Amino acid sequence: MNGIIILDKPEGFTSFDAVAVARRLFGQKKIGHTGTLDPMATGVLPLLLGRATRAESLLPDTEKEYRASFALGTRTDTGDITGETIDHTDARVSREQLFAVLPRFRGEILQVPPMYSAVKKDGKRLYELARKGIEVEREARPVTIERLELLRFDEEQQAGELLVSCSKGTYIRTLCQDIGERLGTGGCMESLVRTRSGRFGLNESYRLDEVEDFAGRDRLSEILIPLD
Repeated sequence: MNGIIILDKPEGFTSFDAVAVARRLFGQKKIGHTGTLDPMATGVLPLLLGRATRAESLLPDTEKEYRASFALGTRTDTGDITGETIDHTDARVSREQLFAVLPRFRGEILQVPPMYSAVKKDGKRLYELARKGIEVEREARPVTIERLELLRFDEEQQAGELLVSCSKGTYIRTLCQDIGERLGTGGCMESLVRTRSGRFGLNESYRLDEVEDFAGRDRLSEILIPLD
């Protein structure tokens, strides 16, 4: 079987977990994916089957879109709520103050990759070092934020949601963290949904249970996007 299936990755699954399930359902080993999603994230994860794995570098997946919820006032070691809290403040930020800093994060910006990431340093994945309690210097990398909108913000809860369109390689939890640092309160990401990866949107995706249903009825070809 050759082609692409757009999975709505469930929370708690790594991208590798999703590929492993797909290999079982499709009965073939040659399956890959584009654009890793953290286990806590959900949303668009294109799966490449058969000959489609050879076309990964040709797919127009350079731009991603996300909905990210965040909380101000809390810093964690991972940049999201799955990590250990390292600092907390009761300082308050107004909606106007938050709006005022967002333009600083639009366009081309520099991001320092988080320690809990798959970026390599001297041949080692950063998350492998982080799990051993080792922190190393990381070089800031340029990324592009094409669109950054505040969808909601609760001043009482100091929590809200962002819509982000960005280049490949952008860390949304780092963005939430950096916005909090700019405001002087710190911040972390609470949830993340990828709504688009390249030309593929969430409306084209299938939940894992839906893919399993198609597989059980021998109708997987109906949700397969052909190579052409």
